[in-house]
Amino acid sequence: MKKTVTKVVLNLLCIVMCIIIVAPLGWIILNSLKTNQELFKNSLALPGIWKFDNYIKAWKMGLYRYFGNSLLVSSISLIGILSVSSFLAYGLTRFRARGSSIIFIIVLGGMALSEQIALVPLYKILKALKIYNTYAAVILPYIAFRIPFTVFLMRAYFISIPVELEEAAVVDGYNSLQIFAKIIMPISKPIFASCAIVNLNFVWNEFLFANVFLNNKKIQTIPIGLMTFKGDLKIDYTTTLAGLVIASLPLIILFICMSRQFVRGLTSGAVKG
Repeated sequence: MKKTVTKVVLNLLCIVMCIIIVAPLGWIILNSLKTNQELFKNSLALPGIWKFDNYIKAWKMGLYRYFGNSLLVSSISLIGILSVSSFLAYGLTRFRARGSSIIFIIVLGGMALSEQIALVPLYKILKALKIYNTYAAVILPYIAFRIPFTVFLMRAYFISIPVELEEAAVVDGYNSLQIFAKIIMPISKPIFASCAIVNLNFVWNEFLFANVFLNNKKIQTIPIGLMTFKGDLKIDYTTTLAGLVIASLPLIILFICMSRQFVRGLTSGAVKG
């Protein structure tokens, strides 16, 4: 009886949490298909005429440029984060060199570094390197700030992989790079998927660095573009909401496609690390 009551309570809590999460998104989608008059009159009512052209208007008003910039920055940043973090995490778990534990502690120390504190030094460094107001001005900080947490997750997962698999590969004549590429990476898809989703969510929605380091409107990413987008549109809030929906689609689609591996990767790292 107690188990049944517990299951019912947990299911109800899950349903309530789903409603709390989905309701704002549903409100945005609903009002993105209205006119501004309908939005201010009753934001919870169905639209009289479904204005799908709001999405076309938002795209033509410049969202395509911000979307493309975010896609470019996020792709390069994600490749850099996963590549560097996976090599570092694998090296820390397999090559027992002197001082490897100290290196791991130093890497984890990066998780304690606040982005706001590093803002002014980063600004001066980017100015000195003459890469301020370029794509590299945000890509490099994104990679640097996301490596510690990604290494933490990947290291926990790599520890759970049996060493015997690699020993058998060594007997077959594989070197360390071949072992990593042909054995470790294929069986580590869950943790790669988890890290990809977590880091893409950060990079895609990051506002602070993009706002400070990107002044050129031609290379601004979606968070900054939407802020100026609202100013360009003045009171056209429904088109702005349509832009928000378009900006959210990549993350939603990615999570739906990789949700199973995402959960497997996080739970494996949490339990076995």
